[in-house]
Amino acid sequence: MVIIYSGIAADRNGRAMAGARQLGAIIAEALGSNAIAIGAPQTVRTGGWQQQLELARPTLEHLARTLGTVLSEGRVPVIVAGRCAASIATLPQISARHPDAALVWFDAHGDCNVPRSGNGGVDAYLGGMVISAATGEWNSGFGGSLSWDNVILVGSRDLDPPEWERIHSGQINHVEIGPELGKRLRAAIGDRPVYVHLDCDVLDAGLLATEYQVSGGLDWSDLYEAFHALAECDVVGLEVAEYEATWPDGRPNSPDRLVEAIAPLLKVLA
Repeated sequence: MVIIYSGIAADRNGRAMAGARQLGAIIAEALGSNAIAIGAPQTVRTGGWQQQLELARPTLEHLARTLGTVLSEGRVPVIVAGRCAASIATLPQISARHPDAALVWFDAHGDCNVPRSGNGGVDAYLGGMVISAATGEWNSGFGGSLSWDNVILVGSRDLDPPEWERIHSGQINHVEIGPELGKRLRAAIGDRPVYVHLDCDVLDAGLLATEYQVSGGLDWSDLYEAFHALAECDVVGLEVAEYEATWPDGRPNSPDRLVEAIAPLLKVLA
């Protein structure tokens, strides 16, 4: 079952809300699945993480309820969302029903800051606090039962000092970019079931239109290798975020290479 979340979630431009609809429709077609659409693109508004969370809360609550229903029916969800912040609503639903599942988090960023600890003590960005919300380090109102032991970052490189400390202390497992990525990822997962989150900015800068362009990321073959390895696992769900419909200058963003790279897992989920 495909869930398309195109509502606002700490957006700073409207390109990902449009991108969720575009990519979600393509993935639903590839899976031969119906799609549930949640939310609609809104005018972007400024404000800190608290204001952004409250602005998005009604639509995120709809997302959480819908995902809960899909899981209760025994179906495997595929979620396409504009922004990572939408995962504040999805991760608690997954961890409540699959407490032993590994969260494989592909992202250039760690997304495990807490309020006023990111970037030297200033207010953190809502999308950069998703995992810490799911583990209960701060109260989002959506639940916080995820265990840090189940978090596996993949390809993260644009990290704040507190996030690096989580890795260096062993609180979080980090699979770095490099040779035998798929093999190392499988070793980190072990025999656990898996929930996969793909933030498109894990890819190297210039490959795909995303809000953040971070050099030193995965190339298409890396992503394919990783998703080929994931296809061998017991996958309880997949979510894709941060795909933007166009580049900032208005050029269209083609999803073709992205869909090809994640195709091994889509075939398993079809």
